[in-house]
Amino acid sequence: MSEPSGAMPFLDHLEELRSRLIVSLAAVLVLSVVGYLLSDPVIAFVTRPVGKVYFMGVAEAFAVKIKVALFFGLFAGSPVVFFQAWRFVAPGLTAKEVRWVLPVALALTVFFVAGAAFCFYLVLPVGVEFLMGFATDSLVPMISVSRYISFVGWMTIAFGLVFELPVVIFLLGRMGVVSAQDLRRHRRFAIVAILVVAAIATPSPDAFSQLLLAGPLYLLFELSVALVAITGRKKGIAS
Repeated sequence: MSEPSGAMPFLDHLEELRSRLIVSLAAVLVLSVVGYLLSDPVIAFVTRPVGKVYFMGVAEAFAVKIKVALFFGLFAGSPVVFFQAWRFVAPGLTAKEVRWVLPVALALTVFFVAGAAFCFYLVLPVGVEFLMGFATDSLVPMISVSRYISFVGWMTIAFGLVFELPVVIFLLGRMGVVSAQDLRRHRRFAIVAILVVAAIATPSPDAFSQLLLAGPLYLLFELSVALVAITGRKKGIAS
């Protein structure tokens, strides 16, 4: 078993964490400024599935532009955030594990973007059409732009995060923490956990939105089982 590539005192860990957080926040804030400049076309693009949206208070339109800017900063800055987070844990890794820093940061970014895109282009149109179908002549939708932007933003973030599941389980498999046999044996518990995560992660309380998240999450779990079966460390074999 290889030794960790480096060890540092507790205060040095805190300083390292502070510097990584500063870099991540700086990236998000700078890109949020870009997002604010692009907020009008972004709002027009995001609200196309519902047509007109309305702001209900004097300051709501401005607040929405700020909200869009922050969501934009989070999405666009995610590669920097993932890389800084992975670099923070790198000193505690073995020499062999350190070489995974850049590929894992790239994989985290790719899966996050894939999850967000899957949500925005496939799940949200279906979900919005389903929910808007409850409108009647006496029940006319008047959609708040702030609530709609929050709904879209948190849904895409939730999907982006849960799409990281294969990367997380791949790492646990490489470290020997889990095996494909363990995952198969606890599949029933995983299904319950998936339903709970879907209920917590979706900003809308309706079961339809939660199932739209739970379905892909279960498929990702099965993909993770297959991935660990191929790449995971075999128990009883040293790396």
